[in-house]
Amino acid sequence: MIHSLFIINPSGDVFLEKHWKSVVPRSVCDYYLEAQRANPDDVPPVIATPHHYLLSIQRGGVSLVAVCMTEVPPLFVIEFLHRVVDTFEDYFSECTESIIKENYVVVYELLDEMLDNGFPLATESNILKELIKPPNILRTIANTVTGKSNVSGTLPSGQLSSIPWRRTGVKYTNNEAYFDVVEEVDTIIDKAGATVFADIQGYIDCCVKLSGMPDLTLSFMNPRLFDDVSFHPCVRYKRWEGERVLSFIPPDGNFRLMSYHINSQSAVALPIYVRHNLIVRSGEQGRLDITVGPKQTLGRTVEGVKLEISMPKCILNCSLQSNQGKYNFDPVAKILYWEVGRIDVTKLPNIRGTISIQSGANTSDINPSLNVHFIINQLAVSRLKVNRLDMYGEKYKPFKGVKYITKAGRFQIRM
Repeated sequence: MIHSLFIINPSGDVFLEKHWKSVVPRSVCDYYLEAQRANPDDVPPVIATPHHYLLSIQRGGVSLVAVCMTEVPPLFVIEFLHRVVDTFEDYFSECTESIIKENYVVVYELLDEMLDNGFPLATESNILKELIKPPNILRTIANTVTGKSNVSGTLPSGQLSSIPWRRTGVKYTNNEAYFDVVEEVDTIIDKAGATVFADIQGYIDCCVKLSGMPDLTLSFMNPRLFDDVSFHPCVRYKRWEGERVLSFIPPDGNFRLMSYHINSQSAVALPIYVRHNLIVRSGEQGRLDITVGPKQTLGRTVEGVKLEISMPKCILNCSLQSNQGKYNFDPVAKILYWEVGRIDVTKLPNIRGTISIQSGANTSDINPSLNVHFIINQLAVSRLKVNRLDMYGEKYKPFKGVKYITKAGRFQIRM
């Protein structure tokens, strides 16, 4: 399966390597670095070399490259690499070069437990935390003085059961289960304002703190909306296929219950609109006018609005006035940043002014693009709704809560 793992920083240096079967020389990473130099924004996730297969992901400014000797299901390895990064973020709050270097010992202990002889073994966060205690200052000092490690001497009870993602004997004073339904809108809108492409990438993140061994069922008002779904291993798939109900014994703590995809454009109601007007004439000053407003938000407030406008190379500078937020123009990258914040429907955010154009520049084929970022709380743009959550196997009544969040994914408008 996986023979070696290399973690590479943005400079192209391998700062961590781990081998499970045989030692693979780090020179094999040159194939990955060549592909990265050729196209930094679109590195192939699978690279075939004369003797190895390289499978990679990029997250948090670092690249994880797994080396396999034989053909393997590529998505299996890529999903494992994402699970490694998720575990690092759970343990250290983020996964960056400096954080990994500060916690080398814990990182190697985690990799030893997550993979056994090249095959995934323990990948659930709550099982790993029983095996390897998360680092803190007091534990680090005690381990330095006593020479002990973070690795537990006893095997987690969950490893021996048919439910490896949940430890036994869980007890809480307050029993509660929270579900966050998060949807990211990806869209491309052309110059005329018509939607070229629109879909929704959604996921349900959970924080479950329930005593004992509860058995939960989660049902939706409109489960037929889903075009594609991916579940946590705890979900009983046959029940979903037959009844469109999520039935599961949850892990303890935070986990992602499911991810889903909705690509029916009739179900994707865009929650925001942008009116834009850019006039560029050679040898003259150009004019820019942009207005942002809410659309189909069911009265919810649009917050955290940011716009990034990739301006043409011939633009030298911008002199603009905005009635809300702050703007900044990067003359090197030719990107105009406008931080709007919250949209007030009584006075829509607007930015307008003049732009300086390089003399003699060809302005006939200018096609700037505009990327939008936003957050809307208590709204699922697909109109997905949780119907009810039931619990079996335990006698207490837990506190239950559901929160809906809509975000901008790759939200692009062509000007």
